Amino acid sequence: MTEPRREGLAPAALTVKSPAGGKQRLPIGSLPFRIGRHGDNELVLRDSRASRLHAQIVSDGGAYVVEDLASTYGVFVNGTRVTRSKLRTGDRIEFGFPDSYEITFGIEKAVAAAIQEAPQPPSTSSGLAKLRATLEVARALESSLSTNEVLAAVVDAALTITSCERGFLLLRKGDDLEIRVGRSKGGPLAPGELQVPTRLLLRALDQRKDFLSMNFDPSREGDASGERSIYALELRSVVCVPLVRVRTADETVSMPSAEDTAGLLYMDSRVRHADLSSGGRELLTTLALEASTVLENARLLEELWARKRTQEELRIARQIQQSLLPRSLPTEGWFRAAASSIPSLQVGGDYVDIRPVNDTCWATMVADVSGKGVGAALLAALLQGMFVASPYTRLTIEDMVGRVNRYLLERTGGEQYATAFYCTLDLDGGLRWINAGHPPVLVVSANGQIHHLSANGTPLGMLPEAIYTVIESRLDAGDKLVICTDGILESENGERATFGLRRLRHTAAAHPGASSEELLAAILAAVNEFTGGRAAADDVTLAVIEYQPPPGASAGPEPSPGVPEAPPVTEPRP
Repeated sequence: MTEPRREGLAPAALTVKSPAGGKQRLPIGSLPFRIGRHGDNELVLRDSRASRLHAQIVSDGGAYVVEDLASTYGVFVNGTRVTRSKLRTGDRIEFGFPDSYEITFGIEKAVAAAIQEAPQPPSTSSGLAKLRATLEVARALESSLSTNEVLAAVVDAALTITSCERGFLLLRKGDDLEIRVGRSKGGPLAPGELQVPTRLLLRALDQRKDFLSMNFDPSREGDASGERSIYALELRSVVCVPLVRVRTADETVSMPSAEDTAGLLYMDSRVRHADLSSGGRELLTTLALEASTVLENARLLEELWARKRTQEELRIARQIQQSLLPRSLPTEGWFRAAASSIPSLQVGGDYVDIRPVNDTCWATMVADVSGKGVGAALLAALLQGMFVASPYTRLTIEDMVGRVNRYLLERTGGEQYATAFYCTLDLDGGLRWINAGHPPVLVVSANGQIHHLSANGTPLGMLPEAIYTVIESRLDAGDKLVICTDGILESENGERATFGLRRLRHTAAAHPGASSEELLAAILAAVNEFTGGRAAADDVTLAVIEYQPPPGASAGPEPSPGVPEAPPVTEPRP
């Protein structure tokens, strides 16, 4: 934060000689007076060897003091390196590297006299000075990672080329222009110092002129087009150069419409007319193109970082989602299971969970939320939370599924839904299940016979009046349930054929004696062979439940009369 000049401190100024050969008088205003490569410094050193904050001038005991701000190359006063030194009129300040800026300190009156008496270098509007100014932009591009620093260098170079006194770089923001950088011969300018109505500049920009230069005669009254505002500010010259939108490296940069302009480079002068001789127009156009390229690169870099942040967030979300899957499943005992869920994106909308209800009962749920990505994953996590809580609510299966249906409908308005298969398996082989619009579940017997548990209700979250009925059946020793999502059935090969239910049945029938883990691996291998290893277009989820009751376990009662059970389907060996 700057501090005001202390009482008793005489006004002072710097004589600044730039690498381009120009010399200017720069009053020392508020303290600290910062010097360095950063564009917000009071004196900006356009040299890649300078530190971002190289030095500063402060007050101490009624005197001016220069301090080194831990710069790389140091600060030198009259040829001696210093960390802190009082300044006297005529002291020469340098920055530790040759052919760069030279600064002479002095009380304001002495500095003004020194500039007046000193032999002047070639005009800063000469072709050599303009070229040097352009090279300073190249130095900034090479050394700076800050977009504002490079844009400030562009504005400074434009001021040198045109001999204007002030310059601003403005960017489109909606239906207006926003000042990004403001510079003068003396350093940074606040946005409010522009004063020229931005509507006039926007109108000039929308006229799609490649170049706009206006010299004004103060004796002539402006017209209704807005020049009256220019005269009121006593401006002699105004120069505006559009900034084009650089789209790709292969496209030719042009301005066929106003939408292809990103903003403009504006310069004005109250003292003299703008000097656009000695190739000034071409150099200004080059600077504008350079600024446009910098802005486009900055936009692409922001998009890159945004994508990286999104990818990192998705990676974390994937880890969380994977952690919600069962960490371990039983491979011994009367209830055995294996499961796998592979999202097509970082996160997916498939969900599988298998957990014990009590010592003699296990519950299984496999769901597939419509859509993919983060939205589907959030809805799948919601389903899991309701499923985990259901054993503690003492609700019947019908009530639990009905409540989930109404809850999803209220939250999504029917725009998203989920197919689901929910079942409980008891120690005595009793199976109670609901299939809410889910693909058929295979019941694979030990002798290779297969029958289906087909959908007996609509998907969850689709219809408010949906009614779900539990169906009761029974598993025999060695029977397995194969539960999958449509990502398995709709996996495609190179000829756009799908894996389908028929191939799933054939694979299961070919491994009647396999364990749950072995059957899961066989089905996934068959899908991978069929698709040729291509990435799946949808989430791929598969669960295999195996019933192996202990010897002598008593069978439960037969299913209730009138409850339909799907007939067995005997599959031929492939």
